[in-house]
Amino acid sequence: MSAFRLVVVISGRGSNLDSLIRYQRQGGYQIAAVISNRPQAAGLEIARQAGLDTAVLDHQSFENREQFDRELAALIDRRQPDLVVLAGFMRILGAEFVSRFEGRLINIHPSLLPQFPGIKTHERALQAGVQWHGASVHFVNAEVDGGPVIGQVRMRLRPDDDAASVADRLLPLEHRLLPRVVALMAEGRVSYAENKTCLDGAPCAEPLVLNVDADCWEPGRGDP
Repeated sequence: MSAFRLVVVISGRGSNLDSLIRYQRQGGYQIAAVISNRPQAAGLEIARQAGLDTAVLDHQSFENREQFDRELAALIDRRQPDLVVLAGFMRILGAEFVSRFEGRLINIHPSLLPQFPGIKTHERALQAGVQWHGASVHFVNAEVDGGPVIGQVRMRLRPDDDAASVADRLLPLEHRLLPRVVALMAEGRVSYAENKTCLDGAPCAEPLVLNVDADCWEPGRGDP
């Protein structure tokens, strides 16, 4: 059986890409290509050092978002992936693009969705006074950060936390979360149907939660 193929789309340093690369063999998937919308993205060098196919599609070279989206979709289609992973990709994709890859397009977001979609998630979590924060991997739909969540990792906020300390503590947990979600999908256990996440063919009432200490999945039970 052929390997489960990914195309990873990035914009920056590529730390989540690096976690996917490191987990490839164990996770049962293969990264077919890495695409960046920024020519100077540090993640491109990570990909090249790993011997991966890379491509640059500078969004500033296009007159509008629709043209960029169409060319990005064509680049992805040429690699024939089973899954497209947005790993630090800092562009909003249009409805046509999202529809084209429906059920095969996931994103990692630094909050416990549906809390704090969008940007400045750590600052907003601290301002809101929540006890728990984390990261989510979700299917992408037409609503920004609004697609059904697959898996999450959670951490308790500390009284002395600021946005920088939260980011520093959360990033290694993101690096654990993303490749393990992809591995579940490579196994065929996670699927998408009628804008819902399904596990082993049944709709999930709550996202799976990664227990990082035991390195295993636990059923979500709402708020921690």
